[in-house]
Amino acid sequence: MIKGIGASNGIAIAKAYKLVMPDLSVEKTGIADVAGELAKLQEAMEVTATQLAAIKEAASKNLSAEEAAVFDAHALVLADPELKSQIEDKIKNEKVNVGYATDEVAKMFVMMFESMDDAYFKERAADIKDVSRRLLANILGKSLPNPALISEEVVVIADDLTPSDTAQLNKNLVRGFATNIGGRTSHSAIMARSLEIPAVVACKTITEDVNDGDMIVLDGKEGIVLVNPNEVIIDEYAAKRDAYITQRNELKKLVNEKTESTDGHHVELVANIGSISDLEAVKANGGEGVGLFRTEFLYMESASLPTEDQQFEVYKEVLETMEGKPVVVRTLDIGGDKEIAAIDMPHEMNPFLGVRAIRLCFEKPEIFRTQLRALLRASTYGDLRIMFPMIATLEEFRKAKAMLKEEEASLKAAGFEISDSYQVGIMIEIPAAAVNADQFAKEVDFFSVGTNDLVQYTFAADRMSNSINYLYQPFNPAILKLVKGVIEAAHANGKWAGMCGEMAGEPLAAPLLLGLGLDEFSMSATSILSQRKLIRSLSKAEMELLAAEALTKGTMEEVVALVEEKVAIQ
Repeated sequence: MIKGIGASNGIAIAKAYKLVMPDLSVEKTGIADVAGELAKLQEAMEVTATQLAAIKEAASKNLSAEEAAVFDAHALVLADPELKSQIEDKIKNEKVNVGYATDEVAKMFVMMFESMDDAYFKERAADIKDVSRRLLANILGKSLPNPALISEEVVVIADDLTPSDTAQLNKNLVRGFATNIGGRTSHSAIMARSLEIPAVVACKTITEDVNDGDMIVLDGKEGIVLVNPNEVIIDEYAAKRDAYITQRNELKKLVNEKTESTDGHHVELVANIGSISDLEAVKANGGEGVGLFRTEFLYMESASLPTEDQQFEVYKEVLETMEGKPVVVRTLDIGGDKEIAAIDMPHEMNPFLGVRAIRLCFEKPEIFRTQLRALLRASTYGDLRIMFPMIATLEEFRKAKAMLKEEEASLKAAGFEISDSYQVGIMIEIPAAAVNADQFAKEVDFFSVGTNDLVQYTFAADRMSNSINYLYQPFNPAILKLVKGVIEAAHANGKWAGMCGEMAGEPLAAPLLLGLGLDEFSMSATSILSQRKLIRSLSKAEMELLAAEALTKGTMEEVVALVEEKVAIQ
């Protein structure tokens, strides 16, 4: 048995598919048989062309035509006679092996395209990287994994999964995934919950412990991976899987019900989203709005920055699709563990404590102002709430809001209609902002607590580090006291307080947060119905007493034990 961290609920039973990149490093060697090396190049190019065609065909079944079009670009790169001729010339003139020649020419092309000012040509650099990597793998006789080519039910095994890797997974075939690294708040875990794919992360050496084709049983709730178990164990977990599916279907009956405690207190359950495609799940799971739209994914999907008009269309569609329900849009939150190709990020010793989120927006105001204009133009199409991330001081909030108001005045002067009812708030993720919430509450329209980072910063513990993941303690009394102070400050000033960190979707957290007076819980769409069922079984008055008692405890373990003793949580 392999133990990790349960990151996305559910049971998966299928063969292992290892999504592990092979070592493609090459050494320069002299050759005597030039014709032989040229023949190897020709053969590898033909194999690569066949693979690209197969990948495109497979991807077109799961992706939109626009998303699948990237493989057309890859085919064009491979067919470019300049690429082949330069590799051939290097082999002939320098009498070097085909692998070295290919690697050197590819690096030259990538460097040349990345240095161009034109956004279109910069995007081609990424295509060249992908194609040359595949070509080199074929030259070296190594296989590149590709999730788009998965044709049977599998459990994906990887070191980690990037957001783009996870987005390409066909959830009709990918039954779950397990990774060496990660945590409950890593992007792969968050995406897995959005896609309703069971996942176990932080398995440390699972890529070494599992072979392609091994039978895998994965329990995303308990954080367990079993390799080649016997039939009795497989049948046992198959029964658990069926029971879980039945439970999920039962929860669907609550889609149109209110989230109201037994004594009549209503809270809003809303969803965290990363793109327009996530809205279907929000509606299917009875989401009462969007509590966090992570706009950085608009920037991460392309090698060029999204334009004002492109962003406006996206924000407009999200607002219209939600039909008047609130939509909280977080402004660009890049840095830390999130980078984008189109922005040159400074190399820092500790990027989580460096130029990220609002700090980056202040350093690159033209990017920030473009997003603000797009948001303001979309404000008339629904209930827009703009949220600034990573705010530490009142001066930062005032500066960001002043830039917003400057763009609003400019747009109005140009004849654009702007809503007069949009809200402006901040994420509370830095302890300084939580402690000073009473001052912020006089000037913001709302707070949304980002517990993923608030926990990390409060405990000075990198949430991506496996060795100290024991310090990811959302139920520690220190965190509960910070959250309590934020909620009380908001209410004292007639404002509302929400939470968009992963804690909001935790069953153990619901009784505490209800008792502390949280107004809005934002979570992965797939967590909404189970949280709704739980909250509908709780008394607000009783949970206030529970929360008050929890605040007297000394450790997270004591808090968890208290909640488990007082509340029946399935």
